[in-house]
Amino acid sequence: MKGTAHGGSAMTGALCVLAASVLWGTTGTAATLAPQVGPLAIGAVAMGLGGLLQALVAAPRIARDADRLRARRGTVLLGAASVAIYPLAFYTSMHLAGVAVGTVVSLGTAPLASALIERVLDHRRLTRRWLLAAALGLLGTALLCVAEAAHADDGTGAGSLAATLLGVGLGLVAAATYALYSWAAHRLITGGIPSRAAMGAVFGLGGLLLVPVLVATGGALVGSWSNAAVGTYMAVVPMFAGYVLFGRGLARVPASTATTLSLLEPAVAAVLAVLVVGERLPAAGWAGIAFVVACLAVLTTPVRTVRRRSGEAEAAAPAAVAAPLSERGAQ
Repeated sequence: MKGTAHGGSAMTGALCVLAASVLWGTTGTAATLAPQVGPLAIGAVAMGLGGLLQALVAAPRIARDADRLRARRGTVLLGAASVAIYPLAFYTSMHLAGVAVGTVVSLGTAPLASALIERVLDHRRLTRRWLLAAALGLLGTALLCVAEAAHADDGTGAGSLAATLLGVGLGLVAAATYALYSWAAHRLITGGIPSRAAMGAVFGLGGLLLVPVLVATGGALVGSWSNAAVGTYMAVVPMFAGYVLFGRGLARVPASTATTLSLLEPAVAAVLAVLVVGERLPAAGWAGIAFVVACLAVLTTPVRTVRRRSGEAEAAAPAAVAAPLSERGAQ
């Protein structure tokens, strides 16, 4: 059945995004294992080398689709610039505000930015299901931010209140650029460019833009084997493997759905920050994680729609996220 196949494809896409989000959720904790390496260097090595590796692996595909990529160079360049800005803002946000709050703000507000981009550029209208999921996710994000800010203000948190607020601001920049490169990649893929070529071109160019930052700030990465191991892990596992999975997901679900599903990342990051890094998370923070999990449940729980034909009800095939959660018609 066509509907069943579409539903299975969308579920596969959702699972790819969720798997990528789990890998991404380890980056903040991994970064703390190399304290001598600054956040700019961590961001540059992770996204820079990871992006260049994607481009290298996808080189034959990129060459094959070079004409179509050049025809959409504006979208490619927008995505590449966003790829370059995102890790610098993201890792600096975590450095200033702590792993939990930096990750939560950066990823927790991305669905709103993504939905706004799709609304303005693609004229998509948001479904009630997506709005409910986004509301739960944003409530969870807000609770985590408030909990961490209060924790910082009493002098026992990851940093001062001023640093936390600056970290939150940079997290918003990270959210906007994450939404932009997700939208750009999705636009290229749905425009007929294979996922590997689209992701390789966008992330490869973004990686090139990050090379000067890596050269200027990455000296500590070669200062010890442990620092080098952290840098290698960041580039190969969460960035290369994670974004290969993310690209496959973007081929099957809208960018707004993908960025909302990636709310799993801040929850994973917050838990790891507590269990591994030793950060303390107040009760409000754990409540925030619960709301993020509820958001994911709303997005991924299968639903059944009923069609009327010849006076009889016919149950449609289950589709977890088969219908785009932001689409051209209101539901």
